[in-house]
Amino acid sequence: MQSKKILILGGSGFLGNALYKELYNYYDTYGTYNSARRAFESNQKFFKYDMHEDDVVQLLEKVNPQYIISAIRGNFAAQILAHQHIVEYLKKRDDCKLYFISSANVFDAYSKYPSYENDKTLSESVYGRLKIKIENMLLRLPKKKTTILRVPMVFGNGSPRIKQIKQAIWGNEPVEVFPNLVINVTNDDKFTQQIHYLINRNKTGVFHLGCNDLVHHEDFISEVVDRIGHFNPIFKRIYTTNDERYLAVLPKDNILPKNLQFSSQDIIDHHISG
Repeated sequence: MQSKKILILGGSGFLGNALYKELYNYYDTYGTYNSARRAFESNQKFFKYDMHEDDVVQLLEKVNPQYIISAIRGNFAAQILAHQHIVEYLKKRDDCKLYFISSANVFDAYSKYPSYENDKTLSESVYGRLKIKIENMLLRLPKKKTTILRVPMVFGNGSPRIKQIKQAIWGNEPVEVFPNLVINVTNDDKFTQQIHYLINRNKTGVFHLGCNDLVHHEDFISEVVDRIGHFNPIFKRIYTTNDERYLAVLPKDNILPKNLQFSSQDIIDHHISG
């Protein structure tokens, strides 16, 4: 197991760091950080990488990973350029593949139904279009070279979304909910377990990594708030349309084993607390 070498681009971010913690006991795992954070500076397994200033290929040649996991965030143009360079690198390396963390937003223009792995992507958001652009680059590579991981809304105690909700509650600010929005969800624990399995089994292709059921955004957030504590928050209901709108990625072709499947209730029951 130790022989697999993994580099997580964006290893200091929320999901990237959760992945590092999940994988480093099993594989030779490295990460990158950008902001000057002491915790990472002293870690021999982390490299400073700034998309604007540093050449990703130099970093890849230095680490020589078999798996690159892309969890980078930040400037969109810099992200696109970095992934173009990664694609060029992959073309020259037989023993290297890329796991790209994408998003349910690649389907945000299709609001009538949940989306499956082989559905055509179309987005109205700048973020969704960025992810589509990078996905399309990767889909032109041989299938064995890339894995696209489409992720729905991510919750979990340390997640930016939960932090935001807690700040709103404690600051007596309104918590935004979308009553007509139907979603599926995940958290850092479930997500990292699924990636671990995919790497272990050397899987490639397109995977939708969310819970198996659908839930209304407002209902889910209300339950989350209940778990955080006995508060009476102000909910700010935002209606972007009068109809139900879906932003959910469900698996149909690439189904994971039963022990890696979960429900939205699992996310609330086991991973949300005050």
